[in-house]
Amino acid sequence: MTTKATLHKLCSVASDAESSDFDLHPEFKLPENRKLREAAVLVPIIDTESGPSLILTKRASHLKHHPGQIAFPGGKRDQGDKDLTATALREAREEIGLAPENVDVVGVVSAHETVTGFTVSPILGYVRDEFVPQAEQGEVAEIFRVPLAHVLNPDRFTIESRFWRGVERKYYVVPYGPYYIWGATARILRRLAEAAQS
Repeated sequence: MTTKATLHKLCSVASDAESSDFDLHPEFKLPENRKLREAAVLVPIIDTESGPSLILTKRASHLKHHPGQIAFPGGKRDQGDKDLTATALREAREEIGLAPENVDVVGVVSAHETVTGFTVSPILGYVRDEFVPQAEQGEVAEIFRVPLAHVLNPDRFTIESRFWRGVERKYYVVPYGPYYIWGATARILRRLAEAAQS
């Protein structure tokens, strides 16, 4: 199966149910009238000599929100964005220097709700050609790659917990070398890993 065919399969299976930072806490009831802000991330996959790889970023350590965390390129929707796919592609250009015309958009995975009040739409994208990553100054500390097979293997995931706003909260972790991938990024990847097994 080609990489693009794999991505199409993941997208079709992972589009049937939304995920949330609260998935590991079924006892927590979310308010029905809550207002969420729209955001999107690009899940960029590129073929390499050693197989398909996922491109991720490490956020700068001085940032107010999520400093030093591993993340997909992405962010909140701007008024000028035509849709959420445009948001993801714009952010990928800004954060890692990936030109939109170098990305074949495969599709949109079901949205993910974060504890910070966002509904995040993951956009699966196949990067057609090799490119020179350019980290956005002041925002991105590092751009790196993870073998796609690593993050699509459910056995690579563990569940950990920490206290957040006085409440113990569980979350997925999928470490890779020195990189501690957790939170919303790991939850979205976990959804894709589950889809890969179906």
